[in-house]
Amino acid sequence: MDIKQLITFKHAAENLNFTQTAKILNFAQSSVTAQIKALEDEIGKPLFERLGKRLILTEAGHHFKLYTEKMIKLSNEAIMAVNVEEEPTGTLIIGAQESQCTYRLPPILKEFKAAFPKVKLVFKPAISDELARKHLMEGLLDIAFIMDISKPEGSLRVEQLIKEEFRLVTALNHPKTFLSLDDLKDETLLLTETGCSYRIMFEEFLQSAGVYPLDKIEFSSIEAIKQCVIAGLGVALLPEMVVKKDIKEGRMKELPWKGAESSLFTQIAWHKDKRMTPPLEAFINLTRTIFLSNDHISS
Repeated sequence: MDIKQLITFKHAAENLNFTQTAKILNFAQSSVTAQIKALEDEIGKPLFERLGKRLILTEAGHHFKLYTEKMIKLSNEAIMAVNVEEEPTGTLIIGAQESQCTYRLPPILKEFKAAFPKVKLVFKPAISDELARKHLMEGLLDIAFIMDISKPEGSLRVEQLIKEEFRLVTALNHPKTFLSLDDLKDETLLLTETGCSYRIMFEEFLQSAGVYPLDKIEFSSIEAIKQCVIAGLGVALLPEMVVKKDIKEGRMKELPWKGAESSLFTQIAWHKDKRMTPPLEAFINLTRTIFLSNDHISS
């Protein structure tokens, strides 16, 4: 016997009408009759008998009805037990620049880990936005934070979060309070790695103005750039979120300059065909909420 037959018998035993039972279960009446007959054959006794036009339960039918109710209840409990949503586990692989990991993601990670303590988070450095896109396409990342202009993305789903602002910074003892474009020719530029979106923006702006600084130092770490700025090794154009606190607390100073207005946005991206697991969906929603909150932007 199977659970389908038990459910059919239970309804038939309650309303004592095969036609009505068939309507309730959306079966053909012949299917109801066949299921009851199969049960009777397996049990070895009739469960119903007809008295004129009336259908009644036999003594065996009355006894079997009690066990049927228990078996159906137990079956439902078993299904519920194995389908109870377990605490989500697994791994999310996230691509993000050092600046995002340091200055933007900690409040997101704190809330996410409180909600999903068994989900492992793995961060991969996003040296360039193009590499992050490539890794998303190849399935090497579940999600990525990129800083770039807004543009069509093909197979990727990309959402803008925050428009980024940048600051030209130098040591407190730098002799000048203002740097013209021409002045930058004689400065040592402290740059992030090739492929970084705001390095590209900065160098393209300088080239369009005919400015080609001869002295450059390239770093793989923004924090290293900051320490070199403070030590007086050169000037750097960095995201405001990275240097805002240092400027305010007097560890470096901002040099006003007439640069191009930023068209870069921090964006969150994932593959359109990526299976949206509960942890991944929760991470995206939490990121939207925190990034777009006034408190987070002002901080």
